Amino acid sequence: ENSQHLTDWYTFSHIIHGFGFYWIAWWIGRKHNWPIGFRFLIELLAEVGWEILENTDFIINRYREITISLDYYGDSVINSVMDVSAMILGFFLAWRLPIWVVIALTVAMEVLVVYYIRDNLTLNIIMLLYPFEAILKWQQGG
Repeated sequence: ENSQHLTDWYTFSHIIHGFGFYWIAWWIGRKHNWPIGFRFLIELLAEVGWEILENTDFIINRYREITISLDYYGDSVINSVMDVSAMILGFFLAWRLPIWVVIALTVAMEVLVVYYIRDNLTLNIIMLLYPFEAILKWQQGG
């Protein structure tokens, strides 16, 4: 039933998306003097784009084939809306907080989620791009 509720353990990953997208947009945008609103718009489009891609058969099947998410059927509409909202929260936190706080929050969220569900943004990316049997076995409790 993950990804069918307002929030789930992966909501933390979307907050981290906001952190990462903020820093990418800051790095590119400072060279071109992009205003914060334009950077935000680019990030919003990136996150909405990911939510659309994440709910395609290609990504759903990829999750089911090579990760522990054997029963993943995609996100509900409300979960996708909340994922985008979590990214927006991450964006504004990254914009306003010192970088050390953002880094500490990222590490804390990744550790918390991996402790409770044996998955997090880092493992999710690794397993989607280049799955490791050892990670899969560990995630399965082996």
